[in-house]
Amino acid sequence: MFEKEATEFINRDTINIDLVGTHDMLVMINNEDKKVALAVEKCIPEITKGVDIIVRNFLHGGKLFYVGAGTSGRLGVLDASECPPTFSTPKNMVVGIIAGGDRALREAIEGAEDSEELALADFDKYDVCNNDTVVGISASGNAKYVTKFLQVAKLKKCKTIAITSNPDAKMKEFADCFICAETGAEAISGSTRMKAGTAQKMILNMLSTGAMVKIGKTYHNLMIDVNPTNAKLKRRAVTIVSEICGCKETTARNVLETNGYKIKHAVLFILYGLDFKEADMLLKQHQGVLRRIFE
Repeated sequence: MFEKEATEFINRDTINIDLVGTHDMLVMINNEDKKVALAVEKCIPEITKGVDIIVRNFLHGGKLFYVGAGTSGRLGVLDASECPPTFSTPKNMVVGIIAGGDRALREAIEGAEDSEELALADFDKYDVCNNDTVVGISASGNAKYVTKFLQVAKLKKCKTIAITSNPDAKMKEFADCFICAETGAEAISGSTRMKAGTAQKMILNMLSTGAMVKIGKTYHNLMIDVNPTNAKLKRRAVTIVSEICGCKETTARNVLETNGYKIKHAVLFILYGLDFKEADMLLKQHQGVLRRIFE
């Protein structure tokens, strides 16, 4: 007998969403959204384990792969794409893989979610190895593409993490770390781009940000590895250098403009008088972690 997945349940609190006025409709949706953070909070022990797995692999030269289909895949690609500008990571350090490829970012690709053959092809294409972490993302936890990708990753001795909203997810079988945010029935039944998707976005933010903090990509809560590719980020770099060094923003800006907006190098020049080459050597000796140099 067919067993309904937790993400497909009918929400009795929004059963009349098509009858009420616009304001009451939005209140219903908002009331459901309020449940998401609490569901994620319950997963913090598992998310902690996930962050530590990712950090260990990063420190051994491993990469982080997000794998999903549909909304889940798009969210993985989004989080991966934000790591290079935010933390100056190499483009292949955090990789988002979506069933159906780049075209699937904008349109549904028929059958991609259910294709195990496509998962095998993509696994080979991205040359996933045993130092890497593979994070499977699926609201139902049963998408064949994602499950097969995790299964192969597990066989190849990769560390695997599953993110889902279904405690009975098939992915659990192939996960070293199982993160299940039980967000309950959606306001529009089965529309997992809503609560389940919001939970996925929060968890992905925690995994990537937590890992980057742990490998020294921040000093305090400052984004010291930001890649200043626009005016806003250049202003942020100036503020960060000024805050760390206790200097005027004009001083910070002048130094940054001479060194191509390298925040750590600017800090070491202002505080210790180190030229670019000296600062670069010191940073390499300490794996780029500014706090280690200060200590």
